[in-house]
Amino acid sequence: MSTFSYEIFHAVVERKTFYQAAVALNVTPSAVSHSINQLENELGFPLFIRNRTGVELTSDGKRILPIVQEILNTEERLRQEAANINGLNAGSIRIGAFSSVCISWLPPIIQKFKQQYPDIAISIVQSDFNDIVNQAKIGTIDIGFSALPIADPLVVTPLIADPIFCITPQNFVPAHKSYITAADVANQDFILQQTDYDRDTKRALDRYNVRPNSLRYSIDDQSILAMVESGLGMGILPELALQKLSGNVNIYPFDQDFHRTVALVANKIQAVAPSTKKMLQAIKAYIDQRYPENLLA
Repeated sequence: MSTFSYEIFHAVVERKTFYQAAVALNVTPSAVSHSINQLENELGFPLFIRNRTGVELTSDGKRILPIVQEILNTEERLRQEAANINGLNAGSIRIGAFSSVCISWLPPIIQKFKQQYPDIAISIVQSDFNDIVNQAKIGTIDIGFSALPIADPLVVTPLIADPIFCITPQNFVPAHKSYITAADVANQDFILQQTDYDRDTKRALDRYNVRPNSLRYSIDDQSILAMVESGLGMGILPELALQKLSGNVNIYPFDQDFHRTVALVANKIQAVAPSTKKMLQAIKAYIDQRYPENLLA
């Protein structure tokens, strides 16, 4: 089997239709269909379920997807290493990150990186913690920003402890004036992102006995601030998220330390790819400079 057949398989998985995969690879739809049929015949089982709207992976197709991705990643590593030997510093990097990293960290990191390595292509995928870990495990991204704990067998590099704060309407003042206690949050509604509730946010809410029926959910951090500003409840947001947000709200620490640990993740194959190693070094240098007192790695 040629690696191009794997590229076609991967393109169909990403694009969901043979036609869109053909457009992405600049080949005809019949060439895509022929390649997939040939790959299915060689493997001995169907890879896709065809339907009116496109295609989806069969259960067997899902099993081989990480293996195909690993083959493609290894081939990309080979191309990058050859380019480095020839002094070209070429390659590509796929980065997965949650919203506050995309907004606050990645612009200056990428800007400086592109000055040093203009021929390395960079693509960004924004998603939540769990999806980023899963994509790093499969190999569809090279580097991911997520938050601990991470149980998957990945290369994990803790970066910073990001403090978590309570966000209140402007007219709310806690009993102790400068920090939040359990008495302050009793019988209060909280507005969160759904994806945050399985980690450090839940730990803080559980500590203060906030009832699940007191929770409301919003789509993003800025929407949380807008809803808190309107008096619809309180919010919990980490410092990194608050740096680029604005709203007429109060920000208070809790009477106990709550934080999330932001970390880098990569699978073992991608972590040693030349362009990935360069980007990991660039990220670490940025974090070292920006957070000299708050480093974990």
